[in-house]
Amino acid sequence: MNTMSASSSRIDVYLRLTRLNKPIGIFLVLWPMLWALWLAAGGLPNLWVLAVFLLGAVLMRSAGCVINDFADRRIDGHVARTQARPLATGEASSREALVLFAVLCLMAFVLVLTLNGLTIAMAFVGAGLATLYPFTKRLTHWPQMFLGAAFGWAVPMAFAAQAGGVPAGGWTLFVATLIWALVYDTFYAMVDREDDLKIGVKSTAILWGRYDRAVIGVFQCLWLALLVLVGVQFDLGAVYYLSLVVGAGMACYHQWLARNRERDACFKAFMHHNILGGVIFFGIVIDLAIR
Repeated sequence: MNTMSASSSRIDVYLRLTRLNKPIGIFLVLWPMLWALWLAAGGLPNLWVLAVFLLGAVLMRSAGCVINDFADRRIDGHVARTQARPLATGEASSREALVLFAVLCLMAFVLVLTLNGLTIAMAFVGAGLATLYPFTKRLTHWPQMFLGAAFGWAVPMAFAAQAGGVPAGGWTLFVATLIWALVYDTFYAMVDREDDLKIGVKSTAILWGRYDRAVIGVFQCLWLALLVLVGVQFDLGAVYYLSLVVGAGMACYHQWLARNRERDACFKAFMHHNILGGVIFFGIVIDLAIR
């Protein structure tokens, strides 16, 4: 019984360390990747490629969470939202975290080895971005941009795997994904702003200060403009553009949620981007299906 209890406890620790108990981050990686796969295929993508990217997104997001907690192990205890994380509480060791990170990356790489050479080469860039991101918050006020690059790198990889190359529209979608992450992760950073100021962690929320919502608004408009360009580049139709109209309305709602910069409201605005990503995805899927 004690052995079973200990095993259950370790599983709980690893679930929290990889954030598999909080899948929002998985969806924020998945949605742009799915946008890219459907656009690259002009409809339903190759099922093996789809399976590899679905599982790979789960593995690499989990690996990213582990290396993030390793990088933040000495500061998470000073932030209200993160003080119960396993490395901050001592429930997991730094060695455990590094081993788990390596195993998750290796599993993802084994999956990528079943795809073409270009995708395999691009996977090294993706792994580098995922590893680099957690350390950028000590060096720059733009860690959200690096997160966007790490999350968004699945977009050109998806085009490479499905279509054998990345067209101009694929790179436009990558930039749009980077901007999208910059927006939602700034809402996320607004939750921690007071704690981050105390411990010296940098973010766009701190950089933009009282102009945060205005700057977010500019980037929201840029994101939507880039998605309009994607629609032009891939000759998408009315259903897709309708999804962008819905997306614009949701972006306005996020601004309204964050109007008083309250922690819970800013966190809700961040979480709501999962729904927004789904709206764009189904706009693409339906538009391609009814051609």
